[in-house]
Amino acid sequence: MYQKYRDQAGFLLVYILEAHPADGWQMESNEEDGVIFNRATSWSKRKSVATKCAAKLNLTMPVAVDAMDNTVDKLYAAWPERMFIVDADMTVAYAGQQGPWGFKPNEAEKALKKLLRRK
Repeated sequence: MYQKYRDQAGFLLVYILEAHPADGWQMESNEEDGVIFNRATSWSKRKSVATKCAAKLNLTMPVAVDAMDNTVDKLYAAWPERMFIVDADMTVAYAGQQGPWGFKPNEAEKALKKLLRRK
């Protein structure tokens, strides 16, 4: 979606706390994919993990890192993943459900298209 609409809308991925840390609920798929990180104990460690994850996923969109008090996660109930579309007035135009089952990029794209048509 970022590649398709990046010239028409701003995008930002906010990295929040690690969903499946090695020192917590580590998933077998994380081990198979080589995505093994402990819970970050400082913002610099969280930033390092976010950078490594973005590189592993070959992300090209901007990435921000949530504060250690999990401000973004708490405000947006973002854990483990969630998508939002925010309009030019900073009003939430689309709030996806929490992932993984509520993570529906096609639904978010429809909302983004609708918003772009109103421009």
